[in-house]
Amino acid sequence: MRVLGIDPGLTRCGVGVVEGAPGRPLSLVSVGVIRTSPDDDIALRLLGIEEGINAIMDELKPDAVAVERVFAQHNVSTVMGTAQAAGIAMVAAARRGLPVAMHTPSEAKAAITGNGRADKAQVTAMVTRLLRLDAAPKPADAADALALAICHVWRGGAQSRLAAARLNAARPNGRTRI
Repeated sequence: MRVLGIDPGLTRCGVGVVEGAPGRPLSLVSVGVIRTSPDDDIALRLLGIEEGINAIMDELKPDAVAVERVFAQHNVSTVMGTAQAAGIAMVAAARRGLPVAMHTPSEAKAAITGNGRADKAQVTAMVTRLLRLDAAPKPADAADALALAICHVWRGGAQSRLAAARLNAARPNGRTRI
């Protein structure tokens, strides 16, 4: 299974693709960050994120997409931007008929480290180890995206099949219901 993990954000949207199956070694396919300027209009920033995600999906052809579930923060503008970027990722996946799973940061941390309260350094260290990388992926948004993808490979197989079935039922003959 090839999974695209997305750590949504307006300034830095982490993206990471891994391939693997439960109980088998994982392999890194790609990792990076889609960046937008805080000086740009929000619509242009969202367009930039959409173009970046579309390019990755077109090139790497994931089987599923795992997006970090937005959680409450004190800074409302940060939550709004994160939620908007997550929405862009989900729409891009839905257009391709790809199942989308939402994982909380705690779920990803628990899957990767065994501790839902692990810090970023612990998550990054385990991602580096699990993917047998020579160096830790940077910035942290990229490592977080890989953690989401790994979490989904290990925990999301059944979720992916259910999401795909729901998506197919909602889109008979490939058309969106209105």
